[in-house]
Amino acid sequence: MWTSGARTLLAVVIFLRYCRFGLSQTTRTSAITSTKPGIDRVKRGWVWNQFFVVEEYTGTEPLYVGKIHTDSDEGEGNIKYTISGEGAGSIFIIDELTGDIHATARLDREEKAFYTLRAQARDRLSDDPLEPESEFVIKVQDINDSEPKFLEGPYITSVAELSPIGTSIMKVTAIDADDPTYGSSARVVYSVLDGEKFFAVDKHTGTIMTAVADLDRETQDRYELVVKATDMAGQLGGLSGSTTVTIVITDVNDNPPRFPQKMYQFTVSEGAAVGTPVGHVMATDADMGENTDMAYLIKEGGDLFKVTTNVETQEAMVSIKKPLDFETKRTHNVVVEAVNKHVDPRFVDLGSFRDQTIVRVSVTDVDEPPLFRPAEGTVLEVQEDAKVGALVGVVSARDPDVKNKPVRFTIDRTTDQEMIFHIDPDTGAITLGKILDRETAGWHNITVKAVEAENHSMASQSSVSIRILDVNDNPPELASPYEASICEDAKPGQLIHTISVVDRDEPQTGHRFYFTLAPEASNNRHFTLWDVKDNTAGIRTQRSGFNRHEQNVYFLPILVVDSGPPSLSSTGTLTIHVCGCDTDGAIQSCNATAYVMSAALSPGALIALLVCMLILIVLVLLILTLKRHRKGQRMAEDEEDMRDNVIKYNDEGGGEQDTQAYDMSALRNLYDFPEAKSAEPGPDIRSLPQWIQTSRLNGTALRAGAEASAVASLGVEAVAADFSLFKGYIKKKVEQADADLSVPPYDSFQTYAFEGTSSPALSLSSIHTLSTTSEQDFSYLSDWGPRFRQLAGYYAPGNLEEEGS
Repeated sequence: MWTSGARTLLAVVIFLRYCRFGLSQTTRTSAITSTKPGIDRVKRGWVWNQFFVVEEYTGTEPLYVGKIHTDSDEGEGNIKYTISGEGAGSIFIIDELTGDIHATARLDREEKAFYTLRAQARDRLSDDPLEPESEFVIKVQDINDSEPKFLEGPYITSVAELSPIGTSIMKVTAIDADDPTYGSSARVVYSVLDGEKFFAVDKHTGTIMTAVADLDRETQDRYELVVKATDMAGQLGGLSGSTTVTIVITDVNDNPPRFPQKMYQFTVSEGAAVGTPVGHVMATDADMGENTDMAYLIKEGGDLFKVTTNVETQEAMVSIKKPLDFETKRTHNVVVEAVNKHVDPRFVDLGSFRDQTIVRVSVTDVDEPPLFRPAEGTVLEVQEDAKVGALVGVVSARDPDVKNKPVRFTIDRTTDQEMIFHIDPDTGAITLGKILDRETAGWHNITVKAVEAENHSMASQSSVSIRILDVNDNPPELASPYEASICEDAKPGQLIHTISVVDRDEPQTGHRFYFTLAPEASNNRHFTLWDVKDNTAGIRTQRSGFNRHEQNVYFLPILVVDSGPPSLSSTGTLTIHVCGCDTDGAIQSCNATAYVMSAALSPGALIALLVCMLILIVLVLLILTLKRHRKGQRMAEDEEDMRDNVIKYNDEGGGEQDTQAYDMSALRNLYDFPEAKSAEPGPDIRSLPQWIQTSRLNGTALRAGAEASAVASLGVEAVAADFSLFKGYIKKKVEQADADLSVPPYDSFQTYAFEGTSSPALSLSSIHTLSTTSEQDFSYLSDWGPRFRQLAGYYAPGNLEEEGS
C-alpha cells in the first residue's frame, strides 16, 4: 500500500514531468524544399517528449504515462496511433485516437530501469503509415523501496589482544539496489547496534575498529558485533539492514609461566641409580599455542640433580645427576625456574616472564655395601726379594651406614690362582705367600672383596695393583749374535765387531755395564777390547796377516760387569771367523776345507760311489729278468688253453641317420664271401659255420634283411642243409618284429638261435628231452654229487608228467 509520503512524492514527480514536458516540448517548423520548379513540399514531424513512470504504482486505474502526437493530426479522427517494442500491449497501452499512453502493470526499477518502444501514425482507413516509425523511451522513476543488504555476511574476523584503540579489524559493505544517481535512496551509512562498547565502525566506509585498548583474550576470547546499514544517508524514513560480525581475540604472550605451588616435596632412596627420576613439576601459562612453550632450569642445587623439559607436555622432570648419600646429606633443596621461550618485546614492561619453585628432595637410608678407600683402587709396591709372609700393604674399607658394621676381606682367587698373596680378613693386610720374581711378572693385579660381617649380601670389591720392585739378581749377558767375521787381509786396529749387553734387571737409575777381556785372554795377541762407555764395546784387530788355512776360527772370552748393587758379572765368548774377501772387502767364503774338496775326490769316496752305482745296475737287471720270466709263463698257459671262448659284443649304433658309425655294407653282404681260387690263397673255409660251407658248395645264397639275421653253429660233420626251414623261421621272426610296436622305428640287428629239425646228432637240449619219450635212465646223475642234484631232478620219472603239463 502507498503511504502518504509516497503519494506526495508521486504527485511531485508527475508535476515535474509535465513542467518539463511544457518546457522541452518540440514543435515543428515548416521547411520548404524545392525539388521541381513550381512544386513545394512540407516535411512533417512528431511532436512528443521522453516519458517517465513511477515504480511500484498500486492504483486501481492505469497510470498515465504520456501522449504522442503528430502535427498532421488535425483532430478529425483520421489518424490511428500504434506502439510496438518492449511491453507494448502488455505493460503499456495507447489510445488510438488521442495517442495517450497508460501503464497497466506495476513496475520495478530494480528489475528493469527503462523500456524502449516505437510509435507509428497510420491512416485509419487505409492503414498506411503517415510518418516513419519513431523510437522513444519510457524510464521507470526510482523510489526508495530497497533496503541495504550485506551480501557477504555474516562475517568472522580476528584481532590480537591488547591492540591499541583504532586498530582496523575489517571492512563490511552493504549494497542498496535503489538508483544511486537519483536522490539519496542508495546512500548508505553504518553504525554499531550491539558491541559498541568495545568496537566502532566508520559510518561511511564500514571499517570496524577497536574502541578500547584492554581487550584480553584470557578474559573474553570472542565478541559478537551487530552492524547496521541505513540508506537515505541515515535520515528519517530510510531503510536499513544489519549483519553479524564475530570477532575472535587472538593470543599474545602477555602472561608469564606460573607454578601452582611454591614448593614440591619428593623422596628418593640413596641407592637410586644415576638418571633415576625424582619427580615431575609443571608451570602453567594462561596463553596458548607457542606462547606457552617454556624451558626449565635449575638455579640452585644442580650439583646432584638435573632437570629436563618434555616439549610435548611442557613438564619438567627432576632426576639424579650424581649418587646420593644419606649419611652425607639427607635433604636437598633444588630451585627450579620456568622461562618462556618466546617473549614479545612489546610486553616486557608487564613484568618478568619467568617463575621459580623449590623442589625438596628427601633421601632415605638403605643398607649399603662397604666402601673402599680410595674408591678407584689401590697401588702397592714390594721388593722382589721380599720373604714369604712379608707385608705388602693394607687395603681399607668401611660400612658407610650409620651403624658402621664390621667388614671382612677376602681375595678373589680367580685373580690370584697361584695364591701368591694372602689377606687378613679383619685388617685387610696383604702379605706374601710365595717368592716373587720381577723378571717373570712385574705387576700383579688382584681383586679384594669386602663384605659386611653380619650381611654377606652387602659386598663390594676393589682392584689392587701390586708392583714388584727390581733388585739386581740377574747378571748381564752378551746380546746376540755371538759371532763376527774378519778378512784375511784385515789391518791392525780395524773395528770388526760391536758388542752389546742385555740385562733382565731394571734398576731405577738405569744400566751401566763395564767390558774387559777374561783373565784367560789377557795375553791375547790377535784382538783388543775397546769400552765405548755407552754400554757397548768394540773389538779391534791387533795384528795383520790372518790365514784361514792355518786357523780359521778364534774364540775371544769377554767379561761383562753391571753397576749393581750388588755388582754381577758374566763371561761370554765371541766367535771370530777368518774369511776370504774380494778386493772390496766383501766376504766370499769362510770354509777352509772347501778349497780341498774342489781340487779332487779322495780314493775312498770314489770307490764308494762306484759300488753304489754297481748295486743299482744289478737291481735293475734282476727286476727285468723276473718280469720277462713271468710273461713267458703266462704266454705258455694261454697257448695250452684251447677252450672255445664266447665273446659278446654289445655296441649300439647311433640310429638310422648315423652313417659313419659302422659300414652298412657289412650287414647287406653278411655272407657274400669271395670264392676261393686254386691259384690264390683264399679264406680258410674251415673257419666258417658248417651250414655256410654247404651253401657255398651247393651254390645257394642266404638272404639276410636289415631287420634280422640268424646265425646257427652246429658242431657236427657237414651234411646237406635245407635252407627253406631257416628262411621260414627268419620270415616269421621278421613279421613278428614288424608287427611289434615296441621295437625301434629304424633298422635293427636281431640274432636268433635255431637248431632246425632232424639233426643227425640229435638234440642236446634237456628241455627237448623232457618233451619226448625216452627210455634212458638218468638216475646215475644223483650219484654225481650236490652239483648235479638239480639236473637229476629234471630227469626224475616223477617229474615227467609235471613237465608235460
